[in-house]
Amino acid sequence: MSLHGIRSIVVGVPNVQEVAAYYDEFGLREVSSPGDARRRFATLDGGEQLAIVGSPQRRLLELALRADDEDDLARIGSQLTALNVAYKREGASLLTEEPNSGLTVRVQITPRLVQAPAAVAPTNGPGRPDRPNGRAAAVTRTTRIRPRRLGHLMVGSLDQEASHLFFTKGLGFKVTDHIVGLASFLRCSSDHHNVLVQQSPVSYLHHTAWEVNDVDEVGRGAADMLRGNPERHIWGMGRHFIGSNFFWYLRDPAGNYSEYFSDIDCILEDQLWKPEVVADATREYGWAEPVPPSFLKPDDLADLMMGNHSPKR
Repeated sequence: MSLHGIRSIVVGVPNVQEVAAYYDEFGLREVSSPGDARRRFATLDGGEQLAIVGSPQRRLLELALRADDEDDLARIGSQLTALNVAYKREGASLLTEEPNSGLTVRVQITPRLVQAPAAVAPTNGPGRPDRPNGRAAAVTRTTRIRPRRLGHLMVGSLDQEASHLFFTKGLGFKVTDHIVGLASFLRCSSDHHNVLVQQSPVSYLHHTAWEVNDVDEVGRGAADMLRGNPERHIWGMGRHFIGSNFFWYLRDPAGNYSEYFSDIDCILEDQLWKPEVVADATREYGWAEPVPPSFLKPDDLADLMMGNHSPKR
């Protein structure tokens, strides 16, 4: 595969300071200098992965992807040319634009991400007292939740099939699963998906997903974010069917959704994974509360369509 993961994203919002404060509380580490117009944030393993800039309405402005070398950039350039999609080279990067949305995609030569394994906490089960004579460490943790990396994002597309073609035939993403007429789960790493493209009446950023160590960190991170701010809750705790990951979705002050996730499907051998064509979205989750309407259609969707977004406060 020419690609090996998401490097970073740039998100435009009308209320930069509020959104920056939210992601600081979410657990990202700010790396921008005082007074910078662009607020930049890093994860524990992925380095600088989020930039927040001013924009009249919330939108995903740039998606940066990781590639190994010059051969990868040349291969992607040839694939884009075959689709009649323009691109340009800037040093160790290739820049192009997703024709359907105007999203800038930067493919950059970047070292592969190496993550130190998270400690596996012992658990008790029927006939299996692996954690004897003591309280679970998960309930006594006091350290702050810190996302390890940006795992994936979901974008709405006016033409899901055209966007699917751009990411697969143009950039080299692979198809993991597909919901007929609605969504494609696409990967450029060993994760089940790195980009989820869904049919929508407007091109927009639905959510970003940030990996934490385990299900307890999903729950504790969300609980910390909701303490005193219950309006941030969107959907969770739950476990997806497509991807298998535990999840909890929250809403930032601009209306973008942010997800804590853990234990996503990992595809190390393409030949051993069989993509599934799902008839509809009813298999969105294995267990959870019912999908809230605001998850499927964010409350500001009409405003985004009109280009007249007002941030929620």
